[in-house]
Amino acid sequence: MTKIRDVMTRNVEPARPEEPIQSVAQRMARGDFGFMPVCEGKKVIGTITDRDLTIRALAGAMPPSTPVGEVMTREVTVAHQDDNLEDILDKMSDEQIRRLPIVDENRELIGVISIGDLSQKVKERYAGEALEDISKPSGTSTFS
Repeated sequence: MTKIRDVMTRNVEPARPEEPIQSVAQRMARGDFGFMPVCEGKKVIGTITDRDLTIRALAGAMPPSTPVGEVMTREVTVAHQDDNLEDILDKMSDEQIRRLPIVDENRELIGVISIGDLSQKVKERYAGEALEDISKPSGTSTFS
């Protein structure tokens, strides 16, 4: 059975809680990604997404110098490198999560896994079903 370590992205540059949100947004723009784990040292303490920056910071009229720690998501679901891909797909589907930090036994960051990484390695049908579940709206929407 395929393990997370076989497909995860290893060279992950985390954000720091004291780093200004503008700096993180610029790194996301340069790298063309919308998710970063937030670490103190190597320990994962949160995540920051382009959505967090938009909804919490921009919509809240926070200045560009606002520390990431003020807008990051603190409750983080993580995975371990020895976890099975299908189990992680189920977890991501159940919790509607598109990306997960991969941590070691000390909760230190060693990589990231995304639904895209998983869909390349797991049976297309299974990944497609999980992606469909992950993408379902979790609540009511005001948009028609």
